[in-house]
Amino acid sequence: MNKFKLKDYFLLQLSVVVYSLSTVAGNLASGYEFLSVGYIFFFALEFVVLAIYAILWQQAIKRFQLSVAYINKAMTLLWSMLWNFLIFSQGITGGRAVGVLLVMAGVMVMNIGQEAGKE
Repeated sequence: MNKFKLKDYFLLQLSVVVYSLSTVAGNLASGYEFLSVGYIFFFALEFVVLAIYAILWQQAIKRFQLSVAYINKAMTLLWSMLWNFLIFSQGITGGRAVGVLLVMAGVMVMNIGQEAGKE
């Protein structure tokens, strides 16, 4: 594997952010009656978001070992919690915040371990 650049990590995290948006579309679809126009719109939007995610993810895993790229998907927890707070006005509890911080620490350790393993 070649040396990682900041833009590679940005691409990896962008794919995670896009992936987390698929759950937002799914949640919005659930607010409409089954097969109504609103439901179909947000259900279709979820597929569009997942298609964009698939393209970004394919580009990201070209640049990282699969284990390192996959552990970064855990950051979806952070983004989902943020979307729940911003879009759905759901609170962030102390336990959830601690849990996400632990996940973020694990992701950072894995990424640092990847950098150290290159030498």
